[in-house]
Amino acid sequence: MFPGTWAQRTPDKPALVIAETGRTTTYAELDERSLRLAHVLADAGLRVGDVVAMVSDNAPEAYEVYWAALRSGLYITAVNHHLSAPEAAYIVDDCGAKALVVSGAKAELVEAMADLVDVPVRLAFGGTVPGCTSYDEALASASTEPLADQPHGDDFLYSSGTTGRPKGIKLPLQPIKVDEPGYPYVTIFGALFSYGEDTVYLSPAPVYHAAPLRYTGVIQALGGTVVLMQRFEPENFLSAIQEYAVTDTQVVPTMFVRLLKLPEEVRASYDTSSLRTVVHAAAPCPVEVKQQVMEWLGPIVHEYYASTEANGATYVGPDDWLAHPGTVGRSLLGTPRICDPEGKEAPAGEVGTIYFERDDEPFTYHGDADRTAATRHPEHPFWSTVGDLGYLDDEGYLYLTDRKAFMIISGGVNIYPQEIEDLFSLHPAVLDIAVIGVPDDDMGERVVAFVQPAPGAGADLAAELTAYAWERIAHFKVPREFIVTDDLPRTPTGKLVKQRLRDRYAAEVTA
Repeated sequence: MFPGTWAQRTPDKPALVIAETGRTTTYAELDERSLRLAHVLADAGLRVGDVVAMVSDNAPEAYEVYWAALRSGLYITAVNHHLSAPEAAYIVDDCGAKALVVSGAKAELVEAMADLVDVPVRLAFGGTVPGCTSYDEALASASTEPLADQPHGDDFLYSSGTTGRPKGIKLPLQPIKVDEPGYPYVTIFGALFSYGEDTVYLSPAPVYHAAPLRYTGVIQALGGTVVLMQRFEPENFLSAIQEYAVTDTQVVPTMFVRLLKLPEEVRASYDTSSLRTVVHAAAPCPVEVKQQVMEWLGPIVHEYYASTEANGATYVGPDDWLAHPGTVGRSLLGTPRICDPEGKEAPAGEVGTIYFERDDEPFTYHGDADRTAATRHPEHPFWSTVGDLGYLDDEGYLYLTDRKAFMIISGGVNIYPQEIEDLFSLHPAVLDIAVIGVPDDDMGERVVAFVQPAPGAGADLAAELTAYAWERIAHFKVPREFIVTDDLPRTPTGKLVKQRLRDRYAAEVTA
């Protein structure tokens, strides 16, 4: 299925609603406008396998661009608009984009990129952007004749770059038409969560990230309605659930934390009874946080573990998670394998690098053979990793500990920052926290925490948090320093960009 199917069956049904404004795009509108854009791109010379880059806020036009690409056999590269101009330009250049579609709301970024990229076709919607043709004018003069052929395109996304420069993940196009079954995300996740025509899906995250873009695409492929937030605010999130009778949503753990820190009377004042499933992913969720969410919303919280690279996935439903607190589930795509530093499989309960075994060739990083090679197991070419650490229990349930790049080695002992961050996640004096390792002459590394205090936090926050930690975790894991900060460098999907904190710490120490 795709929007053209639903444009014929349910033309006036909302395919997309902007939560904050109520602006609605029907399936008939989405189909026609994506068709017009497909003609614009074809007339400009784009052919199957070419790339369309998009710099957009959470605007309805983003889905017109998405479906124009997917119905034309093109790749869509959604670019993080929070990047600097050189960073964003790197992605546009690296993906080889032949067309660039941008939001007028991001005009400043796009203007700064103008001389850094060489893209022949440039369109801007929602405002004038120098160097770009009017998107609306281009569509107004385009054909509405059905396309002669509609091979299925795909996304070509870049990693969030939390541990280095973003890496492009470009998978081979599926040998299917856009209106034929077989697209993996629809096949796997549509069935897993029973999405369909009756689904009202609330998406609070930026469309340039993998899960928000892919899942909202799945909902529209299956004829449901996407309710899109322009940005996540906890009370607005609850208001949208009530106003639009939302049935399904997907969040990240930091959103859970912010929701739980709303006053209980505020949470209770919104009707969330329409919810059938709440899915979370993108980062490990503290056990206590998830338990409190299920006590509040009921046993409707589902979790999967995957990556933009799509090299494997696990899944756990609410009942299984309650029986195995902290797990991210069992195999959904590929078989998880835990390996020690030498590449040998580790026994149950032992932490190691998480690989996924597949029957087919794993992903590659676009134009980067060395980084691709670093993801492969030394002896099994079809086993690949994205650098996460974890362990399997005796029943095959996977548990995450941290990213390999974030692990701290102090006095020869491995320390996983995620465990320490989880400890403080619901502390009333902590709004947000990030733990890193910094060089230490005696221990090799020592543990340092950056803390964004909650309103009303005490004056001696470091002493309060140290005492709290000493009672709950091994003393060698307790941060030796607590640095108070106004905010932390997180991506909008909740991932910490810890390299910025390391750079900041190094700069302050040597200043």
